[in-house]
Amino acid sequence: MLYPRCREPGGPAPILSDGRQLVKLARTRPLVDPRRRRPLPSVTVRSRPLSDAVFRVTASPEGTPARRGVLTTPHGDVNTPAFMSVGTKATVKTMAPTELRSCGAEIVLANTYHLFLRPGPELIAAAGGLHGFMAWDGPVLTDSGGFQVFSLADARKITEEGAEFRSAIDGTKLMLSPEKAMEVQNALGADVIMAFDECIPHPSDRAYVEESVERTLRWAARCITAHARDDQLLFGIVQGGMYEDLRRVSAERTVALGFPGYAIGGLGVGEEKPLLYDMVAHTAPLLPADSPRYLMGIGTPEDILHAVRCGVDMFDCVLPTRNARHGFLWTSTGPVRIRNAQYREDLAPLDAACDCSTCTRFSRAYLRHLYVEQEGLVARLLTHHNLYFYLSMMVGVRDALRAGDVAALSSSAEDLFLRGVATQQDGRP
Repeated sequence: MLYPRCREPGGPAPILSDGRQLVKLARTRPLVDPRRRRPLPSVTVRSRPLSDAVFRVTASPEGTPARRGVLTTPHGDVNTPAFMSVGTKATVKTMAPTELRSCGAEIVLANTYHLFLRPGPELIAAAGGLHGFMAWDGPVLTDSGGFQVFSLADARKITEEGAEFRSAIDGTKLMLSPEKAMEVQNALGADVIMAFDECIPHPSDRAYVEESVERTLRWAARCITAHARDDQLLFGIVQGGMYEDLRRVSAERTVALGFPGYAIGGLGVGEEKPLLYDMVAHTAPLLPADSPRYLMGIGTPEDILHAVRCGVDMFDCVLPTRNARHGFLWTSTGPVRIRNAQYREDLAPLDAACDCSTCTRFSRAYLRHLYVEQEGLVARLLTHHNLYFYLSMMVGVRDALRAGDVAALSSSAEDLFLRGVATQQDGRP
C-alpha cells in the first residue's frame, strides 16, 4: 500500500509496505534524482523541538480584544496577527521560496487534499517532508482536506467513517477519514496540522447542522488519537453554521479536547458579509486567550482587519494571489485593474508608496503590456506586489498593537499598509 496505517495510542510510527517508518522518513531522507542517484541540492531546514509554550501574547492593548503574539514552531516563530500565503499544491503560484521571503512571508499553507491525490505523501515524505520538497525552511500549515472534499457536493458521501469521494484526477474512489487525514498530514510534515471536520454550506437546515457539529466533535477526538508526531501542532476546528448557540457548543466541546490551537471554520460559504462578521465576533471570544485563533479561508483586507479587532491571530486566503493573476491589485491609493486602458501609457510605478521589487522597477504601462500580451512574467510580478501589500498591512497591524494604538486598528487597509512599509523601513519586525 502507498500510505501507512496510523499507530495505535502509544504504538510505533506508521509503517510502509516495505517496512520503513514514514514519520522517520519524512524527517530524514533527502530527495534523490533517479537519473543521477545523488541527493538534489536542498535548502538547509532549521528545526527545533516543540516547547510547552507554543503561543504567547506579547501585546494586548486595553479597549480591544485584538492582540499581538508569537507562535513558536519547529521551523521558526510566526509573528501574529499573521497572514499565511496559500501554496495549495506545495507552491504559492508563481513564487519561489526566496521571493516569498522578500515579500515578508513567515509561514505558508499547503493543501492536504490536493497533495494526497498528487504527488502523494510517500514521495513528499521521501523528500524530507514539505519543507524539503518545497525548499522552504520556514513554518508550514496544512489543512485537513475537509473543505475541498465537502466542496465536491454531489461527488462525495458523508458517513461516520469519513468522506467518500472520487479523485478529480482519475475517478478512483477514495475515503478521507480522520485517521487518513492525520496519516497524510503526519507524512507531509507541516508544523501545524488541522483536525478533520465537516464544512457545510449556507444555508443549511438546523437539524443537519446539529448532526454535523456532533460528528465533527467525534472526528476531532479520533484525530487526537491518530496523530502520530509530537513535533506537529494539531489544531481543532469550530463549526456550527450560522447558529450562535451551536457555535458555542462546538467551541466549548472542542476546547475541552485540549488542542494547542483553534480554528474558526465554516465561514465564507455563501453567507452575507454582516452575518460572517457576526459569527467571527461571536466565536472568537469563546476560544482560549492563551491559544492561537485561526480564521480559515477569509479573506479580503477588510475581513482580516475586522477579525483582528475580534481577537483572531491567523488568516489565509487565495485572494491576493488569485486576484493578481487576474490583474487586480491592492495599492495605497485603492484598487488597480491593470488591464484598463487608462494605464496603457502610464509610466508611473504601480504604487509609488510601495517598495516591493515590482513597484520599484516596473511601470504601470509595462505591467499592462505584459498582462495584455499574456506574458508569464506578469503573474509573478503582480503576485509579488499583492502578497507584499497583505503582509505589509499585517506588519502595520502588529506595529499598532505594539504601540497600543487602538484607533489605528479601525484605519483603512491602505493606511495600515503604509504604516507597515514605514515600520519595515525603520527595521522593526
